[in-house]
Amino acid sequence: MSEKTLTRMELSEAVFRAVGLSRNESAELVEMVLNQMSDALARGEMVKISSFGTFSVRSKSARVGRNPKTGEEVPIEPRRVLTFRPSHIMKERVDMGNKH
Repeated sequence: MSEKTLTRMELSEAVFRAVGLSRNESAELVEMVLNQMSDALARGEMVKISSFGTFSVRSKSARVGRNPKTGEEVPIEPRRVLTFRPSHIMKERVDMGNKH
């Protein structure tokens, strides 16, 4: 597996090259899209991107966990967690990348 990470700057640069906006406009566009997604998730809404996947927020109940080093039981507070479920198209695309 690759250790490479795609960054906001690289996304902005890709938009700049593909769409023809200025670098600043491209960066603003990427930032606006990410902000819209973040705001929707913070409100508890799902974010579904066709052919990519679905981001959603799930509530986890309080439970008792265990410290793996000491074996001591530790209470875990209820919390909301972000989940991502890739589309079947994305799953296939990632799988094909593994075969190259």
